[in-house]
Amino acid sequence: MQQIEWNPSLEIAHEMKAFDGLRPYGNEGWPKALLEAWQTGRTGYPLVDASMRFLNHSGWLNYRMRAMLVSFAAHNLWLDWRGLAPHLARTFSDFEPALHYVQLQQLSGTTTKRGIRWFDPVDEAKRHDPQGEFIRRWLPELAGVPKAHIFTPEQMSAEEQSRSGCIIGRDYPAPIVDYTETLSKAKAQIQQIRSPQVKAFDSGLELPSG
Repeated sequence: MQQIEWNPSLEIAHEMKAFDGLRPYGNEGWPKALLEAWQTGRTGYPLVDASMRFLNHSGWLNYRMRAMLVSFAAHNLWLDWRGLAPHLARTFSDFEPALHYVQLQQLSGTTTKRGIRWFDPVDEAKRHDPQGEFIRRWLPELAGVPKAHIFTPEQMSAEEQSRSGCIIGRDYPAPIVDYTETLSKAKAQIQQIRSPQVKAFDSGLELPSG
């Protein structure tokens, strides 16, 4: 709360100005289709989608899954945190501005906080929903998908899709982005800016804009 009292602009501006313009934001180049897919739980990543649908229904989600949703949107969908903030603020029953905006920035990698946090939605699902029970409950279109494919339904053969009653691209979307490729690109772009900026911040130096 002290952070946002001292710096109210954290609600609308990057803590580190060097990140201005990193991701598309506003009307020009804003990927509305990706944002809508994320907001409605139609990204093709089962744990991401189940978590968002549960959140939309209940207004609550545990912290790790909240972090996964934001990290996936910021790093894999390359969505600006300011575009994510309104939907989450409206949805969280425990919305607290002082936490909300600071954590969105931290999870997007645009603060002085060291490190870039990311969550592999397939690994997270295997670890926290090993039987796929949560996924099947909140993604009923995947109810008939066997355990072997519940975390990656797009890998089912055409015959398996038919048997499970879930045709990828019709009943449930294929992944809208390649997780590994988009994460690698995001980390490289963020780190290229972070390294000199964080070093300068730690030493108290002023870096020229641009």
